Amino acid sequence: MSELLVDFITSLDGHASGEGWPGFWGLEGPEYLAWLGEQPTATYLMGANTYRLMSGFAAGEVPSGQDEFRPEEEASVDELTQASKVVFSSSLEEPLTWANSTLVRDDAVEAVRAMKSSGSGLLSTIGSLSLCRSLLRAGLVDRFRVVMFPVITGATGEERVYDGYPDVALEMTEHRTFDGRIQLVEYKPRVLEHPPLGAPA
Repeated sequence: MSELLVDFITSLDGHASGEGWPGFWGLEGPEYLAWLGEQPTATYLMGANTYRLMSGFAAGEVPSGQDEFRPEEEASVDELTQASKVVFSSSLEEPLTWANSTLVRDDAVEAVRAMKSSGSGLLSTIGSLSLCRSLLRAGLVDRFRVVMFPVITGATGEERVYDGYPDVALEMTEHRTFDGRIQLVEYKPRVLEHPPLGAPA
């Protein structure tokens, strides 16, 4: 059975991106980049908006506010190009132009449920806030990982990660600090029907 990881990179105040900010908020360091390079092979899951954005980067479109890609950004996009990707969309048309991408028009929750039960290895989301929210609500997420960068993007932040989420209890399974400033936290999530009625036993 496959394992499903929801994986976010955020500012401290929970934004997935910020207008005018480079990738990784320009704050990635050697420890963090080395850790990224050690991550196991995964099949990446995404929605149409993330696909359009990332496939555009792969085709050479530079993020707004930048003149060119930084080497770290190029390496990240190249690795994604080589990886297997599943894109859930009713609006995109086949064939998808980004290499190693498969389009799925079926309900994402049911499709991922089937992928988990019939497959092996790691499934990991990339971006795709509404997809991640739906998978979490359905109880399909095994690991919930957030890497927080030391910025608050109150004025320029975009894509608030947790808007529309249910209440979720989180059991910490890993934590780590990279380069003295970047914080990783990973949890086993459990969606709550209501807030706890009393203190933990």
